Parts: sequence; C-alpha cells; structure tokens
Amino acid sequence: MMSPADNDLRQLLATRTGHPYLRQRLGIEAEAEHRVFHKGRTLFHIENIDSLQGLIRLFSQMTLLHKRGRRNALNIELRHNSLSIPRLPTGFEGFTILQLSDLHLDMNEDFAPTLRERLQGLDYDLCVMTGDYRFLTHGPWDKAIAGLATIRPAISQPIYAILGNHDSLRMVPAIEALDIKLLLNESASLNRDGGTLYLAGIDDPHYFRTDNLDRASADIPVDAASLLLAHSPEIYRQATHAGFDVLLCGHTHGGQIRLPGGLALTYNAKCPRRICAGAWQHHQLQGYTSVGTGSSIIDLRYNCPPEITLHRLQRG
Repeated sequence: MMSPADNDLRQLLATRTGHPYLRQRLGIEAEAEHRVFHKGRTLFHIENIDSLQGLIRLFSQMTLLHKRGRRNALNIELRHNSLSIPRLPTGFEGFTILQLSDLHLDMNEDFAPTLRERLQGLDYDLCVMTGDYRFLTHGPWDKAIAGLATIRPAISQPIYAILGNHDSLRMVPAIEALDIKLLLNESASLNRDGGTLYLAGIDDPHYFRTDNLDRASADIPVDAASLLLAHSPEIYRQATHAGFDVLLCGHTHGGQIRLPGGLALTYNAKCPRRICAGAWQHHQLQGYTSVGTGSSIIDLRYNCPPEITLHRLQRG
C-alpha cells in the first residue's frame, strides 16, 4: 500500500512518468529496503553485502594501504574527452559538457567540500550527473541531498541529471529543489544559434530496470543529434539501435580497486569490459563510461583515481 508521501509523489510525477513506472519503481524500492538479492542484470546486488566493506577495510589496514586509499579517493582528476558528431548543429561546435557520476555524497564527510573546490574555475556549457547520489542502496538520503547542496553553488551552468541504482524516486523533489533537472525517461531540447541538440535521460537500467528508451526519445526527431544519459553502460546495444549519437554513463567505478597495471577485478556490470571505463564506440554510438567521481562500498581507491570529465562536442 502506498504511503501518503508516495501518493503525493505520484500526483507530482504522474504526468511526467506515467502511473505504471511509478508503481514499478516504488514497488522495487520497497523490496530493496529488505535487501533483496538476485535482481537486476547482475547476479546479485553487490552494494548490499555489508561484510564486504569490512573485509576490504581490514585488508587495507593490514597492508598499510588504508590511508593511501583514502587519499586516492579524494584526489579527483580532471579528464578531457572529444565527441565527434556528424549531425551536430554548427552552433554546438565546441559545446562542452561537464559530467559528474556516482557521487555517493554521504559516504565521506570530506568528499563534498573537496569536490566543490575541484569544480572551481572550470569552463563548460552544461553539467550532467549520471546517477548515484546516495551511498547505500536503501535508507535515509538527507545527507546525500546536503552534499548536493554543498556542491551546487560551484556549478555555474544548468544541470541535467538521472537516477542511479542507489537512488530513491522519493529523492526527486529534494534534488529538483536545488535547480537540478532530473530526466525520468524524458528528454530536453538545447537550443543554440538556431540549432537544437537533444538530451535524453533514462532511469536506472542496472538494478531497477525501469529504463524506457521509447518514452525518453518520443520527442526527439529521427534525424536530430541526440545524447543519452544512463546510469550504466549495460544499455549500450539498445541505445545504439535507438539512434542516439552519444551515451554518457557511469556505475562501474572503473573497478575502483585495480591491480597494478590497471586490471579491474570487477566492473559489476553485465557488458563487455571494453565499455566499462573511459571512451568507447559501438557501431555509430560513441560512449563514455565515467570511472566515478565518488567511491562505492568503501571510500578507498587503488590504481583507479576518481574523475570529473569535460566532453567537448565537435562536428565529425
């Protein structure tokens, strides 16, 4: 049975998302509160293994790598990526998109102030956030919202965002109150010098599987240049054949803890490893999978520094 708060949320979002989506998303969230495993495209919901965090922390302390791992997790790198789009309107030549992904803002109290400082002085035209603002996959989200409020003044341009597998649909009103536009299987048109670029965003395709490309692309002309935001790269085949030019995503954290030489032990995503970190291409679709701005499971990183990314668009 829906709570009064959920009924208010349904009234707020029904015209945007449709009632089936709302029932499905909130219903799966209710199951997730009981830490249900064997859901989604992966074998299990790895973020719910509480003992895993303790084991990793214990190992890092025994090997005297704990402090280094925490320093690594706050050493946020700036990366640059070029995206060549043949049908890009001329007015968007050089248009630059800042991507933040997998923030997990309530995991480490030093993270949000560190990120706010790292964002100062960057030059871009638009910011996108590709999901996962909360640390856990269940429970309160007030600290995650407080973290978003901390970094929001450091972002000078409009923000479009999507939800990840750690995020609750109930977070939508609080996120949008920060002047962050969430795309819930929706699209937006960006206009510049008489040309239009379309930006679509889908809900989490990894765990909740409430993504809907048909609904997200309904208002996008067939021959228009379009970018898709998705939390996980697991949607890459569908995005390719739906006609998108670019897919920006995250979720994998690039493995977060890699062996020397950069070999990731796991990406927690059911897709080829070649598309689980950095730039990639599948047929005509150009993709970029962020290795994450924050950290998941534990606030340690080895051989896989966190990133913020500037994507520069150009006509191919």
